[in-house]
Amino acid sequence: MQRPHDIGGSPGYGSIDATPDREPFHHEWEARVFALNRLLLQRGLYTLDEFRDRIERMPADAYREAGYYERWLHAIELLLHEKDVLRV
Repeated sequence: MQRPHDIGGSPGYGSIDATPDREPFHHEWEARVFALNRLLLQRGLYTLDEFRDRIERMPADAYREAGYYERWLHAIELLLHEKDVLRV
């Protein structure tokens, strides 16, 4: 089963811009999501494999529309909900 992140060899995505970014984050909230994920991983709340799996299981349309750290936030929220840490 192909997940939405697996686009290798798929036509229509154009070339990849490999120019290095001057800043690691484009918005302050992205740095916060990065730090939150790092803290939760260090605390053992979930594993990196679990985190990556939740990103890769996003619905295809949502995955394509989301930015890099939006996908991270989605995975964190889902994991916290699944582990009954975050109640909606």
